[in-house]
Amino acid sequence: MLKFAASIALSTTILLSSAPAFASGQVISNDLGKCKAGAGPAVLVNVSGVRESSGKMRVQTYRGISSEWLKTGAWLHRVEAPAKTGNMQFCLPVPSSGTYAVAIRHDINGNGKTDIFGDGGGMSNNPSINIFNLGKPSYKKTAFNVGNDVKSINISMKYR
Repeated sequence: MLKFAASIALSTTILLSSAPAFASGQVISNDLGKCKAGAGPAVLVNVSGVRESSGKMRVQTYRGISSEWLKTGAWLHRVEAPAKTGNMQFCLPVPSSGTYAVAIRHDINGNGKTDIFGDGGGMSNNPSINIFNLGKPSYKKTAFNVGNDVKSINISMKYR
């Protein structure tokens, strides 16, 4: 039951954090060329466990600080792409070296809404999600450092 409640909370948190209202970030294409050696600073996000080849993946970068992590409109860059079962890669340039975090949402039916019985999500560093953190782990658990190069990270998708 706790796992189910945490999955619901995770999906809700990711939906709310990625709402386009008041968004200050920029929607960009998934240009993997921007994550080649020497092309940084950027984050190469390796996603595993995508459940279905339907709907849309939404990947967003945030500054890895308390005041911005998962806050509406605080995301820096967003990549949206059709979902593909299994593994996917995304390249997200960052403005400069520093501390960042990544959130992913899989809108399985592509309706733009969180469907708590189907949609999935994930976050940088793959923090555990439970009823006590309501699907919103601390920025300290998701933050990572990016230098002037490309930082590669792995995120495992979580579904109900």
